[in-house]
Amino acid sequence: MEELGRRISRVLRRERERAGLTAAELARRAGVSKATVSQLESGTANPSVETLWAVATALGVPFSVFVDEPDDTPTLIRSGAADGIRAADATYEAVLLAAGAPHARSDLYLLRVEPDEPRSSLPHTVGTVEHVVLISGSALVGPADAPIELAPGDYLRYRGDAPHVFAALSAGTRAVLVSEVR
Repeated sequence: MEELGRRISRVLRRERERAGLTAAELARRAGVSKATVSQLESGTANPSVETLWAVATALGVPFSVFVDEPDDTPTLIRSGAADGIRAADATYEAVLLAAGAPHARSDLYLLRVEPDEPRSSLPHTVGTVEHVVLISGSALVGPADAPIELAPGDYLRYRGDAPHVFAALSAGTRAVLVSEVR
């Protein structure tokens, strides 16, 4: 399996070149520094969820292209065994379980969230819809201006192309998230 930093580096360069963007233009569109883009492309950065989402949105690609290696063999991910990408501003970790095919543009994540600062997300690519099923704990989830309290087993669909939030209300909060671009 390819090391994550090398994969991000390789895929970022490929997608930036496909989009016909310079590193400076990508940085401007993503709202990050040119140095950050350069470090990501050289494999020397340790990006946060926010940085990768911003870059993916600026490139118009799913977040998963940076972290998932396509493979047709059966995949088993044992609970607690997979490393995720951590948020910079909240106790929030997203583990990519499965990425949709490039034309499908949907990703499946396991979220591990602890009570702390809410995980506030800026709008993703236009047409993004997120689906959440809460597995354990409790959380406020959905539109930033009107989040909804979820209990285990609850399902919520909301626009991911508008500001949204995920705030754990109890320890050990876990959820399944599907992010799709329609």
